[in-house]
Amino acid sequence: MSDFSQLKFDDRGLIPAIVQDRNTGDVLMMAWMNAESLQMTLDIKEAVFWSRSRQEIWHKGATSGNVQRVHEVRYDCDGDTILVLADPAGPACHTGAQTCFFETLE
Repeated sequence: MSDFSQLKFDDRGLIPAIVQDRNTGDVLMMAWMNAESLQMTLDIKEAVFWSRSRQEIWHKGATSGNVQRVHEVRYDCDGDTILVLADPAGPACHTGAQTCFFETLE
C-alpha cells in the first residue's frame, strides 16, 4: 500500500483527479479518486476512479474499451489535487468527444 499521507482527501475521502493526455497535453477529464481507486490506478497502471453517483469504484474504459493507460501520477503543491498523465485508448468523454472539455462559456 502506498503512503498517501502527503495528500489531502476531503471529508468524504475524495480527491479531484485531472487526466491529461501525456503526448498532446490535452486535459481529458476530471473525476474523483479515493485512496482505494488511487492505489488501484498505481497498481494496474490504468485510471480508476470513485463514482459519486453510483458510490462505487469505476475503472475507466472497463465497459467501453476506452481505458486510460497511466504513465505517471503527480500531485499539486498543496496535496489536494491529483494529475494523471495517461495514454488514452479512445475518447475520454461519455459523449464520444476526445476530451470532456469541449464547451465554451460565453
